[in-house]
Amino acid sequence: MMTHEKKALEKAIAEITEIAEGFGLDFFPMRYEICPADIIYTFGAYGMPTRFSHWSFGKMYHKMKMQYDFNLSKIYELVINTNPCYAFLLKGNSLLQNKLIVAHVLAHSDFFKNNVRFGNTSRDMMERMSASSDRIREYELRYGKEEVETFIDHVLAIQEHIDPTLWKSARNPSSSKATPPTSKTTPYDDLWNLDSPKLPPKPAVNESLKKTFPEYPQKDLLLFLMSHSPDLTEWQQDILTIMREEMLYFWPQIETKVMNEGWASYWHIRIMRELDLNEAETVEFAKLNASVIQPSSTSLNPYYLGLKMFEDIEQRWDHPTREEQDLYRRVPGSGRKKIFEVRELDSDLSFIRNYLTKKLVEDLDLYIYEKKGNEWIVTDTAWENVREELVASRVNGGSPVILVKDGDYQSSGELLLAHRFEGVELDVKYLEKTLPHVYALWGKSVHMETIVEKRNVIFSFNGKKVIRRYV
Repeated sequence: MMTHEKKALEKAIAEITEIAEGFGLDFFPMRYEICPADIIYTFGAYGMPTRFSHWSFGKMYHKMKMQYDFNLSKIYELVINTNPCYAFLLKGNSLLQNKLIVAHVLAHSDFFKNNVRFGNTSRDMMERMSASSDRIREYELRYGKEEVETFIDHVLAIQEHIDPTLWKSARNPSSSKATPPTSKTTPYDDLWNLDSPKLPPKPAVNESLKKTFPEYPQKDLLLFLMSHSPDLTEWQQDILTIMREEMLYFWPQIETKVMNEGWASYWHIRIMRELDLNEAETVEFAKLNASVIQPSSTSLNPYYLGLKMFEDIEQRWDHPTREEQDLYRRVPGSGRKKIFEVRELDSDLSFIRNYLTKKLVEDLDLYIYEKKGNEWIVTDTAWENVREELVASRVNGGSPVILVKDGDYQSSGELLLAHRFEGVELDVKYLEKTLPHVYALWGKSVHMETIVEKRNVIFSFNGKKVIRRYV
């Protein structure tokens, strides 16, 4: 970048930062870097600049970069949830594009810093990922790149199956192997019995009263495998720990996609309005902003939905009806205060459930559609059903809920998983391809309880093939 362009950008950043602070945005210290497209798309594919290397990230990079090369899509920036917060701007952006992007990423940083879902995330994740990448590279040198990469394949296949409410990451060595329940009460029972008078034999344990393992179904499959798989070596446990911690870091971004992008879009519009733009810049901003927030006829644009919802909340709290003032004690003119409160406390799930109104669904022309035969048709336009469909799509980050039900299934050390069925069936082809990955991590047969065509079924993988059994 030429000196005068750099000075103009630095001046713009200072002005935009001052405006953002005036609006009450509270963000981390910012670090801006200008990067060429191949670097930006590498960061986008890997998720972080310092993350470990894997073939799937390279595949994603080539797909994203090809879309950029053919002018099908473009990443203008990347912003990282760290303290300080790093924002990477695409080399070749115009000054106006960078102004909008700076305003946008400042709002993202405010969201990262203040939304409750991000409260437990590691703010030094770039350094942690760099150290983790070095360890994985060392394992590749020691055990072979192919073996390490294959193990990472297994973990990536189930990486979404964590429990974000459990931030435990350190393993308890004493519980690293599966230990089915026994009748002993202390480790010294055999010694005490040497000098004890002969007692009548204990009655046989009623199988139905034996404690299950785990005692209650567990949602965090990665944590369970990390702590109890009898087949994992130390280096494999370490990689599993690394990848679980990384997923915990990314999870809040999955949970708040609509809110986060809506919040950033809301503020970049208002910050840009405060700048003294000339006529050409005003036209350029209008075109760029329209391309960011334009609705799609076939998918949901989180920038557009989130923006419209925040604007609707602000308008309704600024101008409450008499009934709302009496019943909910809403104070006229409290819209800005309300959206800051929502930004702090909600996730997409509660955001959509609580604030997507009938009028908004109708104004945004939202509907439910599905494929019937060879055609896509609209199947429902009732606003409550549209809202519930959107809420359902955000539950557990959009992934099915899988529970560890029994780690000693049929008293044979096999693993029984259960799908929490909520009206949507699992993709059977995906399921049959995923069970072998869980088998590789557990070391014994793996079973999955679910419902297919309104019938209870167990899918099992014994190391050779997947078997389907209706129960």
